Amino acid sequence: MVTFIVVLVLVLGLNTIIWTTAGGLRVLAARVHRSGAAPAPRSGRGRAPRRDEVAILIAAHNEEVVIGHTIGSLEASGDNLNVFVVSDGSTDGTAAIARAHGATVLELSPNRGKAGALVAAIEHFDIANRFEVLLLLDADTHLSPDYFDTGLREFADPGVVAVAGRASTIFVPRSPTFIGRLLVAYRERVYIAMQYLFKFGQAARYANVVPIVPGFASMYRTSILADIDIAAQGITIEDYNMTFEVHAKRLGRIAFHPHAAIALTQDPDTLFDYVKQVRRWNLGFWQTVGRHRFRLRTFWLALTLFIAELLVSSVVLALLVPAVLVSAGADAVDAYGLDPSGFAAWVAGALPPVALVLGVVVPDYLLSVLAAVVARKPVFLAYGVLFPFFRVVDALLCLAALVGAVFSRSTGRWQSPDRRPARAEDAPEPALS
Repeated sequence: MVTFIVVLVLVLGLNTIIWTTAGGLRVLAARVHRSGAAPAPRSGRGRAPRRDEVAILIAAHNEEVVIGHTIGSLEASGDNLNVFVVSDGSTDGTAAIARAHGATVLELSPNRGKAGALVAAIEHFDIANRFEVLLLLDADTHLSPDYFDTGLREFADPGVVAVAGRASTIFVPRSPTFIGRLLVAYRERVYIAMQYLFKFGQAARYANVVPIVPGFASMYRTSILADIDIAAQGITIEDYNMTFEVHAKRLGRIAFHPHAAIALTQDPDTLFDYVKQVRRWNLGFWQTVGRHRFRLRTFWLALTLFIAELLVSSVVLALLVPAVLVSAGADAVDAYGLDPSGFAAWVAGALPPVALVLGVVVPDYLLSVLAAVVARKPVFLAYGVLFPFFRVVDALLCLAALVGAVFSRSTGRWQSPDRRPARAEDAPEPALS
């Protein structure tokens, strides 16, 4: 029982408890606010930017399979949209397709990588001086119809300098393989767990410790762009570093709500692409942590607790299978009386295999139940039995990326996964709140 509780705490962690509680308090405060008499407007409240004051910037490298459908899907968000595409060394029809769909296009050669392409486009299109808000959008991302209505209102608070988009995976077109559908469902569960149990609480007004404004569909006030080193040297991905820059330079607050600024993204549906993407994300995280020195501030204290639990849980998950095998072997040795010293019995008692497995499987399956409820997809209850395997894969990739971040540097060049072709008749499923 003790082993089960210890493993469960290691898997869930203090971060889940702290930030889920903070999120719950946000919900409670909102309900109290709505149930009371009409309150006076909050002091310092400003005007929310209009859609025509937003520059939508898409950095793309060989994205002809999805770029047209992505730009076309923006029509559901309304008129007066300013769409810019930077084709970074593309050798396919990315630039031509983007122009055909009405986007203003900048073509770069040679390939600079996403961060370098963003910097070039921001300067070339003079975005910081022409627009109030910059929306960074990936070539495979579709905005929910109410993305701007729900996201831009957050900027009415003058202290908010960035709005983190809420990620949800695109299920259409459907992956043709079972492993592909399993991977896509697992990624959606990760999104739900991280955004509902962590990020919502981290974005509380007096916490402001959101660790990432994801670069797939998030917004920044253009007034802070000059203060952010977007294309920092040696960083694999730009979004972690841009977020850390906001905190390090105290540029303002990052807003996030799971029912605001929702966007759907196409996630990998092959194990090879999944491993490549997760490794890249982890590498970018560790590189960013190494680039920014610790400061005695709330964000860095929260980050330190997160890193400590991330490493412990990753080690526990990475050692889970060997520990179960050792425990089961010791139990068999003791059962057949092959170890009169009693050491095998001690090992089997200290690491009971059933407790080890349940300590991971039970809390992990609860996340699948949460995902099934939030996404309204009962199939998650069936898939959830297999999800612990991907947790172990994630743990191994996390630890491997840490080693990679110490001993290697990145050029930031593109490593996009293979895309599932989007058909004109396929519309992204609506985000569910």
